[in-house]
Amino acid sequence: MFFSTTPRPESLKALADVKLMPFWLDDPNKPEKAPPLTTKIQTDIAVIGGGFTGLWTALQAKQADPNRDVVLLEAGEIAIGASGRNGGFCAASLTHSFQNGRNRWEKELVKLIQLGGQNLDGIEAAVREFDIECDFIRSGEINVANEEYQIEELREEAEESAPYGLPIQFLEQSEIRKRINSPSFLAAVYDPSVAMVNPAKLAWGLKRACLRLGVRLMEGAQVTALEERRASVILKTPHGEVEAKKVALATNAFPPLLKRLSFYVVPVYDYVLMTEPLSKSQRESIGWHGREGLSDNGNQFHYSQMTADGRILWGGYDAIYYRNNGVAPHLENRPASFGLLAEHFFQTFPTLTGLRFTHAWGGVIDTCSRYTAFWGKAYGGKIAYSLGYTGLGVGASRFGARVMLDLLDGQKTERTELAMVKSKPFPFPPEPFRSPIVNFTRWSLDQADRNGGRRNIWLKTLDALGLGFDS
Repeated sequence: MFFSTTPRPESLKALADVKLMPFWLDDPNKPEKAPPLTTKIQTDIAVIGGGFTGLWTALQAKQADPNRDVVLLEAGEIAIGASGRNGGFCAASLTHSFQNGRNRWEKELVKLIQLGGQNLDGIEAAVREFDIECDFIRSGEINVANEEYQIEELREEAEESAPYGLPIQFLEQSEIRKRINSPSFLAAVYDPSVAMVNPAKLAWGLKRACLRLGVRLMEGAQVTALEERRASVILKTPHGEVEAKKVALATNAFPPLLKRLSFYVVPVYDYVLMTEPLSKSQRESIGWHGREGLSDNGNQFHYSQMTADGRILWGGYDAIYYRNNGVAPHLENRPASFGLLAEHFFQTFPTLTGLRFTHAWGGVIDTCSRYTAFWGKAYGGKIAYSLGYTGLGVGASRFGARVMLDLLDGQKTERTELAMVKSKPFPFPPEPFRSPIVNFTRWSLDQADRNGGRRNIWLKTLDALGLGFDS
């Protein structure tokens, strides 16, 4: 299926009344903002960043040792960043995909799959233990082929993943259209090891859980500088400071407090739409009663979910890098991307023509060259970091947090001994080279999608080096 590059008037009309804010955050039950830091305090562990990685770090630190003092500092509000802007896919995969994991860490892939399954079980257990109402459902994910050449790719994925214990099921055209009806769906694979969630509610629930266990949480407390002392690290904020024995750095795509990390992460903006609730007849025209996550197999792919109240989230495709690692609120609104998404939505679901979108938003993703999280230490082991999730952080962030705590505690575990944990992604070049390289790669991926998957010399070179670009 050829996705149009120009939206039709009827697609733009569906965007006429959108709110330019994340649907997940437009919630009257949003918790009150915690007070900022206004004094000088001391702590055992300070966590910088209140996204999923930071929340899971603080929560698991208190679960492991209730007597350990934990401080969590968030520059804005909990869930205001990627944790409240994503598609709500909570996957067991720690490697972004089976193929990516096999290409990079084939010898330990079985262990990575096992640890990923345990991690998803741990997320579900926490949702139950702390009564987090976030529409968590283990509905799985469907990845569809929209082009003939993609069918065999998906069939091979199902066959090749079976020996590793992954129950990925290939679906013929009649089978996928019985689940979710679209004229563009030619085949699919179904992966049951994915849950769908309302991500903001999950983040807010984790916030409440942290407070319940005694985490000292401050919002509106941006850390502006780190200062190493002999046995501690000083975290400076506009109105106070924290002296911490250990620091967990969980800043995602935002400018890192350790300059070296900027070479490993590229901030990429992703854009999302949310529809109004479907009518009964609209829902019957497409099915989708299992609430599976949905994605397509293009290089520039779309992702989608059916919410608990019968709306469709539709995002992806564009992955925009702004020069000089641009991260700013005004970049969250990109009408050109919203228009393309609307057009592609109605191309995929023509029976829903006339449906309107209620919300449109953007968010920044911490992309790295291997598409998975990476870890490390600084300041003689007093600081540990985890970032680079490349859009897969809803689930993998809990595992990333656990690895960070292992590193901070100086523990040798099955997690810290993984080659994935011990290695780093290939760094990106700095500006002025970064922008043209990233954008040429995006152009090349788009061309591959429009030419039967045929990759040009540049993409083949990146493949050979184990590098690339992914939304």
